[in-house]
Amino acid sequence: MAEVNLEKNYVSAVVYLGDEQGCAEPFLTALCEALAGRFATWELVFVNDLSTDGTAGEVREFIEKMDSPPPVTMVNMSVKQGLELGMNAGLDMAVGDFVWEFDTMKMPYPPEMILQAYDACIAGSDIVTVSPSKNRNLTAGLFYKLFNASSRSKYKLRTDVFRLLSRRAINRVHSISATMPYRKAAYAASGMKMENLVFEGKAASLPEQLRLSRAVDSLALYTDIAYRASAGISIVMLVLFVAAVVYTIVVNFIPSLQVAPGWTTTMLMLSGGFFGVFLILAIVLKYLALLVEMTFRKQAYLVESIEKLK
Repeated sequence: MAEVNLEKNYVSAVVYLGDEQGCAEPFLTALCEALAGRFATWELVFVNDLSTDGTAGEVREFIEKMDSPPPVTMVNMSVKQGLELGMNAGLDMAVGDFVWEFDTMKMPYPPEMILQAYDACIAGSDIVTVSPSKNRNLTAGLFYKLFNASSRSKYKLRTDVFRLLSRRAINRVHSISATMPYRKAAYAASGMKMENLVFEGKAASLPEQLRLSRAVDSLALYTDIAYRASAGISIVMLVLFVAAVVYTIVVNFIPSLQVAPGWTTTMLMLSGGFFGVFLILAIVLKYLALLVEMTFRKQAYLVESIEKLK
């Protein structure tokens, strides 16, 4: 009788496998109990990003011990791709109407929040994130403050431990961009309704932190910080130009103030001008590089093999 009450929505859970030996069994026990107790059909997608400490083996062993395992896919990356590209590969393999994204198998959150995220999604939010009350570290906090201050989205980013997406949200994001340099920023910029659930505590450290290159890419793509920087430089250059004009007029009318005539003004304008020109050129080149990559590089990750575990 219990099976009659199970929901018919097909759901997927995409799990990134780094080097987290010892985390698989408690995490998968909680995850499988939650999904099996709520849904009639569900699947697991694991992204093995060249895990070297036996984490992938622990996952296979857990699946083999299950009495009635769901469809399970193991995506083995050919080279270490990192969290973002690896999760993009896993997301492309998932076919569920709703998809959980787990960047890590560490669980600083209560297990019941897995289904609480689904309840929030069913209630009308296409994207639900689950976050600790504190950011992962000081660097992450500074990045999110900078990102949120210059982002065009009304949804603010913060450290999160996992997220749940509706199929509609996934399709919207992929229709906007073939690749996602930073998934969280892409979701916030998609225009879909987002909700954030918060638990007391702090997120565990990830196998791979957000690298500087990813931070720069996301700031360039999803915020107007480059425009603000170039506009600010232009204003500074205008002020310097006006100051130089005033200085030139003053020293021409007051001979006693003349010290090395023309030298100070020339050096000030040259140094300030070259700095502004090259910084603006760097911003323009960064945008061009991102546009070329997103236009021509349709598949940014490399997969060695795809296994179906039973």
